[in-house]
Amino acid sequence: MASAAPAWKAPGQLRLGELETLELREEDPGAPAPPRPTVEDRLGPLRLRSMEPLPDGRGWRFQVQALEPGPAVIPALDLGNGQRTPELRLEVPRTIPFGGPWVGFGGGNDDRLPAIPFPWAWASLLLLPPLGLAVWILRRWQKGSGKRRLHHAVHAFRRHWPPARRDRAALDAAHALGRDLLAARFGEEARAWGPAEFQSRNLDPWDQWTKSLDAARFGRTEPPFPAPEPLVAALDARGDRRGDA
Repeated sequence: MASAAPAWKAPGQLRLGELETLELREEDPGAPAPPRPTVEDRLGPLRLRSMEPLPDGRGWRFQVQALEPGPAVIPALDLGNGQRTPELRLEVPRTIPFGGPWVGFGGGNDDRLPAIPFPWAWASLLLLPPLGLAVWILRRWQKGSGKRRLHHAVHAFRRHWPPARRDRAALDAAHALGRDLLAARFGEEARAWGPAEFQSRNLDPWDQWTKSLDAARFGRTEPPFPAPEPLVAALDARGDRRGDA
């Protein structure tokens, strides 16, 4: 059984967190070169970053990193051919103040990098297209609200005009629907228009409408109720249309 063993070649101290080089070399030229040590990711307490044979084939070069201060002991390695490496003791001086964060050196919770904040400013740019579409839809909807209101008012007025009965409740309901239609077309002030306002605006059918309702309340039939068609047509012929706004 071979009694000779390769020797370590290492600096006296390792710098904390720095990559350092250790060599395991067989100095006896008559002895066989040491086989590859069976190590994976650690060499004792040191992190093993790479391992490669020496250029002359007489040993191995290890690139290690010390991640904690204090004494670092590399135990004897069994080379598998009856040889064992000697134990290697190294010092890793503390280069970080006591109690300071060991960021990047395995310092536990202190080793965690600060959380990257979510880029809300950039992410909000993705909202611009749907927001612009929503604004466009809202404006289109608001622009057509007057026409929709006028359409509903015309539909309700046509269904209930002329009133089927001449009692006070039926006449008041028909009058309210007509005023709703006028307000949808000309604005709320049209609810108070009388014969003078209708005549000044060339709304003769509506002048007859208000007079026929007044006559019906007192049991008279003259002037008669105008048909709904000329009433609606008179609104369509006007230029100051509230429903087009």
